[in-house]
This record gives sequence, C-alpha cells and structure tokens, in this order.
Amino acid sequence: MKEKLPLRRRVYDSGLRAALWLCAGGTCALLAFLIGYIFYRGLGHITWELLTTQTSYIKNTIGILPNILNTLYIIFAAMLLVLPLGIGAAVYLTEYAANRKIVVLIEFASETLTGIPSIIFGLVGMLFFVQKMGLAPGVLAGSLTLVIMVLPTIVRTTQESLKTVPQSYREGALGLGVGKWHMIRTVVLPNAMDGIVTGCILAVGRIVGESAALLFTAGFGLVLHDFFTALQSSSATLTVALYVYANERGETGAAFAIASILMVLTFLLNLSANYAGKKLKK
Repeated sequence: MKEKLPLRRRVYDSGLRAALWLCAGGTCALLAFLIGYIFYRGLGHITWELLTTQTSYIKNTIGILPNILNTLYIIFAAMLLVLPLGIGAAVYLTEYAANRKIVVLIEFASETLTGIPSIIFGLVGMLFFVQKMGLAPGVLAGSLTLVIMVLPTIVRTTQESLKTVPQSYREGALGLGVGKWHMIRTVVLPNAMDGIVTGCILAVGRIVGESAALLFTAGFGLVLHDFFTALQSSSATLTVALYVYANERGETGAAFAIASILMVLTFLLNLSANYAGKKLKK
C-alpha cells in the first residue's frame, strides 16, 4: 500500500495544483477574449471592396489590396534570399565545420540575434540599407532587413533537423562510395526536410506579423505597385497599414479588419507548419 502523505504536504500539493490550473485557465481565457474581441470588431468591416481595391481619397474609400500584395512581395523576396543562406550555413556548421569553438560561437550569436527587439533591426536596416547603400524605402530594403531577422531562425531549426538524422545513414551512404556532398544532398537533407519546412513556415509567420522593422525600411506607401516597382517604392505591408489606419488616420474599423485577416493568416501558417511536419515524417 502507498504511504499516505502528511496532511500539510497534501494541502500544499493541492494548492499548487489549483494555482497551476488557475494560471492556465486565466491565460487561455485572456487569449480567447483577445481573439474574440478582434474578430467581433473586425469581421463586420471585411468586405470585397476592402480586399480588392486601394485607398482612394477622391472616393473616400479604403482598400488594402496594395498591402496584401506588398506582404506577398516581402515574403517572396525575403525567403528567396534567406533560404540559400540559412540552409547553406546550417549544412556547413553541421556537416563540414571542424573547429567546434567557432561553431559554438556562431550558434551563440544566432541565439542572441533571435532575442534582439525588431525595432533595432529596423533602425539598423534604415541606417545601412537606406542611408549607406542608398536604397529607397521599399520591398527590397525591407526584405534585406527581414533576412537578417529570420536568418538565425532558419539556421538553428535547420541545424537541429540535420542533427536528428542518424549517423548510420551518413556512414552507410559513405560506405557505398558516394561523395560527401552527394550524401548530404540525397540522404541527409531529405530526411531533415520536415524540420526545415517547419522552420521556413515559422519564419514566414514572423515576416507576416512584423511591423517595427518595416516602418523605417519598407515605408508607409498605400499605392498599388507591381513587384519590380515596389522594390524601390514605399510599400506598406498589412501590419504597417494596420498601424497607419489605427494611429494616424483613426480608422479603427479598417484596423480591426486587418487585424482579423492577420489572425487568420497566423492560424493558417501554424496549421500548415504542423501539417507539413506530420506529413513529411510519414
């Protein structure tokens, strides 16, 4: 028979358990309230006109089509630049680098970069890409700034995925006489693809929700541009547009509508990350 705990210990354990459940319930209730309030205030303002037109001062209408396209432009340009850099750096650090001290130093620097506030990246991006390099505020300057932000995430998630591949896979491939790069390309990377894809989706989620780093680099422009024009033209993403409509124009309805769209996008990205991870593991 199990020995009964003293009354004082049982009361203490019950109190801690109750406090834990109270904190968890309070957190979930607060999250549900915030999500519900945003949808309550925003869903009624989402119209076809809002999604498919641009803001017009003459017609006194609000449209966020340029902001949706600018968000897609930013995602495409940033991921196009960061994927080769991040995956290549992770492969080198995991498979090729021999000096462990340098690897540890780079990993520490990557983890430190993930904790820096995004507004700092925005200021650095403005000083370097806009002022020093002479780029105009737009998609290109914003994408380069976001590359610096999400690069540590891509590197670390890819590294951890590569480390989960059993060493016997590598030894078996090398034992068959293939070269190291051929082994990495055909054996290691395919088996680590689930973690790489999940890391990429999480990086896209951070890009979609980023505003502070883009205020000084991508600009506040609400005009509809094609991709190549937007590279060197002021182009506000959805999050920047939310800031503009809420704080500068007092259009709270449009701001809550954009917030609702961003909540749906975030949910879909997290859902796709979980689905991709489970699908690739099978």
